[in-house]
Amino acid sequence: MKFLPLIWAGLWRKRARTILTLLSVIVAFLLYGILDGVTSAFDHAIDRLTDASRMRVQNRINIVAGLPRAYMERIERIPGVIAVRSSTFFAGYYRDPANSVGGDAFEIERLGDINSDFLVPAEYIEAMRQTRSGAIVGPELLERFSWSVGDRVTLKSSLWRQKNGSNDWVFDIVGSYTLREGVFPATDEFWINYDYFDEARDFANGTVTLYIVKAADARRAPQVAAAIDAMFRNSADETLTQIERDAIRAQMDRVGDINFIVNAIVGAVLFTLLFLTGNTMMQSIRERIPELAVLKTYGFGNGTIALLVVAESLLLCITGAAVGLAIAAVIFPTAFDAMGIAALPLETSVVVAGVPIAALLALASAMPPTWRALRLNVVDALGGR
Repeated sequence: MKFLPLIWAGLWRKRARTILTLLSVIVAFLLYGILDGVTSAFDHAIDRLTDASRMRVQNRINIVAGLPRAYMERIERIPGVIAVRSSTFFAGYYRDPANSVGGDAFEIERLGDINSDFLVPAEYIEAMRQTRSGAIVGPELLERFSWSVGDRVTLKSSLWRQKNGSNDWVFDIVGSYTLREGVFPATDEFWINYDYFDEARDFANGTVTLYIVKAADARRAPQVAAAIDAMFRNSADETLTQIERDAIRAQMDRVGDINFIVNAIVGAVLFTLLFLTGNTMMQSIRERIPELAVLKTYGFGNGTIALLVVAESLLLCITGAAVGLAIAAVIFPTAFDAMGIAALPLETSVVVAGVPIAALLALASAMPPTWRALRLNVVDALGGR
């Protein structure tokens, strides 16, 4: 602490330069906090909100190819499987193509066996059984289109045509659902009866998009997945079975390697910041050569001089990083508003990782000026040479 006045005086020798450098560090770590926070938040959400015992079974070629409905009974007989339901995507829209509605045709009575995150009253499940054209609709869609339970709605589909040649699909809304607390939002679902949809469509009858399978023991889910794929190996429709969280990550990877993109951007920013802080420290030491020579004449050793230089760099970088990460923690939850996702806090791991990154940046920035200070010749420095 006794050297703090010297460190502080060194930093504030050129206030404008120090402030601009500090602002650069703040902005860099603000960007780091937001970008790295997004990927960390999604990874954490996937791990926390997906069930390790749930798997997705799709066609090995691609998800569009589909699978036979007859596979369901065979999958159910595999040891370790306790529940199976199908999932067939219904791509439709309400009145205008801009009002897209992503539907899912499946066996509604099997929902609770697979996913307990969706809370559907028993009377709505029974209403779906009694109403072939029934639909259970998420609260977000009900609010968006001013629908209510009991309404009859018509969805159009550019993908699915009925056997009578019409692209209009009529559904009766028989209920809605709520979500278990803490579940990743999925309030725009439109669920319909598979049998009604399959009998009416004019192609791909008797097929589903994929299956959702629940294993009795999450620890044995990989073995169950391997058993499913082995059962249908060399068949006309081979399967690809993935743990739910792995399937979600695979879908994200198809869009692009988000982690690589984020790391590349953050790396470029920090690499540029390294040159900026390094240049600031070099200029500061160059301007203070006579002062360092005086310190040496007063008995300050090379170790103490090096410590002063490194301390200045650490104070500058860590202070800027702390402020930048603090700002990121405050504004981060609002980053998901545009996507309609509930606020997610900045992961603690991002902040914990940011501090050592700032320290490494400071040490790297301090190396050239420290080397210059250690090689300082007192006579030449005092003589202005």
